[in-house]
Amino acid sequence: MHPTAIVAEGASIGANCRIGPYCMIGADAVLGRDVVLVSHVVIDGHASIGDAVQVSPFATIGMAPQDLKYKGQPTRVVIGARTQIREHATIHRGSVGGHGVTTVGADCLLMVNAHVGHDSTLDHHVILANNVMLGGHVQIGDTVFVGGGAAIHQFVRIGRQVVVGGMSGVEADIIPFGAVMGNRARLTGLNLIGLKRRGFPRPQINILRAAFRSLFRHAGELRDRMQVVEAEHGQDPVVQEILGFMRADSHRGLCRARRVAVEDDDATES
Repeated sequence: MHPTAIVAEGASIGANCRIGPYCMIGADAVLGRDVVLVSHVVIDGHASIGDAVQVSPFATIGMAPQDLKYKGQPTRVVIGARTQIREHATIHRGSVGGHGVTTVGADCLLMVNAHVGHDSTLDHHVILANNVMLGGHVQIGDTVFVGGGAAIHQFVRIGRQVVVGGMSGVEADIIPFGAVMGNRARLTGLNLIGLKRRGFPRPQINILRAAFRSLFRHAGELRDRMQVVEAEHGQDPVVQEILGFMRADSHRGLCRARRVAVEDDDATES
């Protein structure tokens, strides 16, 4: 621990942690083993930091939510193991208007100046590139990549293995395995390169492509198209995951595909 660091009485510091110059750790913070705070890091409130998390200079974790209804209640933030939080990133603790906790999963990467708003939930292996902004109550599934400068509206849900293009403005829920881009963001296809990199077999990818076309490229009411996909591909667990996501309660509705379809444009790299 550097002599200029300030650690409040009551904070719990795990074994083999390294706390650099001018860091400030609040009384209700809990740090796991092997945590590295490089310098000028602020950890406030009821914050739980997992093993081997690395936090770069001027990042803040657990500061009060940007919510005018918040009156200092003991809400929380939880950071999973091995996550990297880069310079100037901000993660706010939960609010009483939400479920009271902001969660960032294991093995995530929050690049420079990323912001995670109150009550948001990031699953594992999520990457937020530089200057990504998450409003409050955002839910992000496993292995999602959000490109630089993207803004995600509060209460948006993003399914697993989604890729969000840089500078996109996302105001609606994104189905698992989707790719979106634009302001306002629209589905451009499936994250096919990401699927291949993560070992999805060719027959599975072909089923997903057929289901995507039926759901988002064909005419008719969406509920009717969903029934068609259920009938044709309902035995496939990944298709069922997409349909279940689409049927779940939503504050924001579903992100839809672009109006003009381009031949084979459901191939998108992540």
